[in-house]
Amino acid sequence: MADKKITIKDGQSDNEIDLPVLDSILGPNVVDIRALEKNLGYLSHDPGFIATSSCESKITFIDGNEGKLWYRGYPIEELAEKSNFLETTYLLLNDKLPSKNELKSFSDDIKSGYNVDRSVLKIIEVFDKDSHPMAIMTACLSYLSAKYHRDLNIQNKNYRYKSTINLISGVPIISAWILNFILGQSFKDSDKTLSIAENFINMAFPKLNDEQKKLSARAMDVIFLLHADHEQNASTSTVRLSGSSETSPYAAIAAGISTLWGPTHGGANEAVINMLEEIKNSDKDVEFYIDQAKDKDNPFRLMGFGHRIYKNYDPRAKIIQKIAHEYLETLDKDNPNKPLFDIAMKLEKYALEDEYFVTRKLYPNVDFYSGIVLKAIGVPQSMYTVIFALARTVGWVAHWNEMLEDKNFRIGRPRQLYTGKNKTSYVDINER
Repeated sequence: MADKKITIKDGQSDNEIDLPVLDSILGPNVVDIRALEKNLGYLSHDPGFIATSSCESKITFIDGNEGKLWYRGYPIEELAEKSNFLETTYLLLNDKLPSKNELKSFSDDIKSGYNVDRSVLKIIEVFDKDSHPMAIMTACLSYLSAKYHRDLNIQNKNYRYKSTINLISGVPIISAWILNFILGQSFKDSDKTLSIAENFINMAFPKLNDEQKKLSARAMDVIFLLHADHEQNASTSTVRLSGSSETSPYAAIAAGISTLWGPTHGGANEAVINMLEEIKNSDKDVEFYIDQAKDKDNPFRLMGFGHRIYKNYDPRAKIIQKIAHEYLETLDKDNPNKPLFDIAMKLEKYALEDEYFVTRKLYPNVDFYSGIVLKAIGVPQSMYTVIFALARTVGWVAHWNEMLEDKNFRIGRPRQLYTGKNKTSYVDINER
């Protein structure tokens, strides 16, 4: 904490208060307003918490204007090029890159967690095959919170580590089983010799040949890495708020999954494919839809373009753009998905060259490309957000652990601006 401060004066009473300014390593400094109500009787008002720092964190840094995304200080570009999902997971949890021995030990722990209790399959089978996979995933995590309720002890570091391992290794297994279920396949066994991404592909798409599995696992590993964390977004904030009540970590993650399900959060890549399908099935060309998107009076929107945080090119999009092009080049020209990808590439060209999009910084974002790659791999559209949740589980448990170790840890309790009725007397029903 620096000695800087901001002085607030109450224009009605002439009372004033000094609020300390907390220094950030990167990004805006933060005004500590906790004394505002006590000394002046005011609360801050910030719908959507757009300008509110809810916690102190060392995990992820984002600069939307500059297009930066750093995990524990490491640029996402370097990690995607030189690292992998497992090593990045260790980094997010431990604030450092592992040694060879540390990574081997961590990998062994993760693979030991592949033994998910098969009683989860009974929960999956309760659902209809056309149920949304995110609903099934939430139910599975709620079931695990009940199954492991007797062991709940969040103050115990060993419990927290075991729960962390169970979630990071178990959610991918459950995700693969959900995919088996909705595709009408038998439930596949996990393979402890494989990485998380390799194991998911092997369980979900057993009929792929070895080369296809290798390419798909590489693409999936990058997708997992890029989606592992993204600072205090809606789902991560939900996990922190839920976890602040000292509930089961499985229940807190279930809450995060429910939040991620929303179309303006984790469901955006589904919307991209819907848009591409609409364009493919129409008798209009791509330029027609580009013109519609430019018309402010037209309800049509290009999905997968622009980002609430990034006012520059989403750094994750640049990485997955390369993966998308590399993967699409492996597709046979007669592949039924090829026309969809051709449309996507035309949209990309317009967005990167058209002045309308460039001046408004409406670049293709990570959802635009991740939807395309998942479609190419063969992942059903309804499973896209499950893939997102699988990857983001890493960030969620990293934030959950960080929150519990914070010296300022306490249950979350946002306040409100009340605009309802004043005190009102009850009137008997016969007199109303």
